[in-house]
Amino acid sequence: MVDVARAIVRTAIVCGATAGLGAASARALGAAGLNLVLVGRRAELLEELSATLPSAIGVAGDLLDPRTIREAVAAAARFGGADVVLINGGGPKPGTAAQLSADAAAEAVAQLMLPGVRLVAEVLPRMIEQRWGRILAVGSTGVQQPIPGLASSNIGRAALAAYLKTLAHEVAADGVTVNMVIPGRIATDRVASLDGAAAAARGVSVDQVASDSRATIPAGRYGEPDEFGAVVAFLASDSAAYITGEQLRVDGGLVRGF
Repeated sequence: MVDVARAIVRTAIVCGATAGLGAASARALGAAGLNLVLVGRRAELLEELSATLPSAIGVAGDLLDPRTIREAVAAAARFGGADVVLINGGGPKPGTAAQLSADAAAEAVAQLMLPGVRLVAEVLPRMIEQRWGRILAVGSTGVQQPIPGLASSNIGRAALAAYLKTLAHEVAADGVTVNMVIPGRIATDRVASLDGAAAAARGVSVDQVASDSRATIPAGRYGEPDEFGAVVAFLASDSAAYITGEQLRVDGGLVRGF
């Protein structure tokens, strides 16, 4: 007998898919058999990644533009509609809380929270109607343990986390799960950029910064993007139906609290 539930092919919208954690998540979801709508600003990278995946469409655009989100949802409709979304985007520039202006704080929230709110508004009605959906977001350890020198990121991602936790409570009975996956020090271009900025600020080499950083991680190394992507793919699966409202860390033990 054919298992009808397993025969269903889901569709995922993956934001920030051109590199790093977004691209790794797209690869993992594609390997799990999902159709993909890949969203990012660099069209050429979207084309390259789409070509390596079994079933993928690229949508080039800035997530801060609501039109990009509408185009992504329309692309997902070509597969039948979005069943899974991964909210993801680049972080703001480093800076301290003492230096933060009101405008910069508002910009951080606009950059890191509002695209997710807009995307959810577009896809949630269908998820509720079919009584199945997965809303996921890439977070940061700064949500749980603020990262020095990243005040804007800490603020913006915490706002997104508060929104998602509230949403998770509201839609759990409708078969829609809402979770945030929190990366620690993963070997991505973003982390390399932050290490470079820290090296310049301290007057030391990037290798020294990376070595000092690894010393704070119980696993003794930076994570690999595909290790993060595997967790995203699990949370997007049927097997994760009873996990919602959670922040799941992929950090090698970096954050000291459970």
